Amino acid sequence: MSSELEPTSGAAVPRRPVRALTRLAGVTALAGALVAGASAAAVAAPSAARDALTESGAPSAARDALTVPSAARDALTASAVSPAAERPPRTTHGPCAYTETPDEPAARPVPLPPDPRRTPARGTVRVTLATNHGPIGLTLDREAAPCTVQSFLHLVGKRFYDRTSCHRLTAYPTLSVLQCGDPSGTGEGGPGYRYRDELPTDLPPAPTDPTGVRRLYARGVLAMANAGPDTNGSQFFLVYADSALRPNYTIFGEVDAAGLATLDRIAAGGVAPTAEDPAPVDGAPALPVDIRRAVRSHHHH
Repeated sequence: MSSELEPTSGAAVPRRPVRALTRLAGVTALAGALVAGASAAAVAAPSAARDALTESGAPSAARDALTVPSAARDALTASAVSPAAERPPRTTHGPCAYTETPDEPAARPVPLPPDPRRTPARGTVRVTLATNHGPIGLTLDREAAPCTVQSFLHLVGKRFYDRTSCHRLTAYPTLSVLQCGDPSGTGEGGPGYRYRDELPTDLPPAPTDPTGVRRLYARGVLAMANAGPDTNGSQFFLVYADSALRPNYTIFGEVDAAGLATLDRIAAGGVAPTAEDPAPVDGAPALPVDIRRAVRSHHHH
């Protein structure tokens, strides 16, 4: 599935399999949404374009979402029909109800996460993303998003994120994120399952949004990209500068100081130019970002 984030300004979002950015696209007019479409997770550009990024990666209503591209999802649906698609999707029996997505097969084989009767909902867990630009330390908050943390730790434990690339960097004034979590590197891949949102309810209004619709996703926030309501998978985004998004993206942790320094180095490289746009503000990072290993620390807090 793709995830897209959209900015809320006039900036247009590149039409890539950026569903994962759809949710983030709502940073300004669109930055309010960071959706990860059916197979890709993308961040939308700030403006109406961002709002549109939600499903197609195009600037507009899609930007409002850091969503995973859905067209990609549709394509996966048609091309990846398997026997599993003929039976009802399996769903775990606990409160998180992780549900298979047969029409959007896993980009890398992984089972459904454990889903105990009582999801751990206290304390924090440390995870480090060892990248080619340096470490990005994450502190996951079980209380803020217990099902999201449970899934993320499951994927880390299954080495789902190892040897993957971060496919999207946005550099809009109102949407500044790095999007990762798709082993296919296209922005349309996911874990083969989805689960519900655990949305923030106490975010302050974004000072850049006079309408009051968008909220502040502050520098250092760790959140999930998606492809619409309750379509969380594996794609996530790291906020390296204060961004304005609709509160449609689950926040499940924060980036540490060393990780922010790593993100700053990546962001300083800018977005890779293309034949269509020599100076883009949304697209693949000019400095390729590879997650060599995601490692959980077993020192609980």
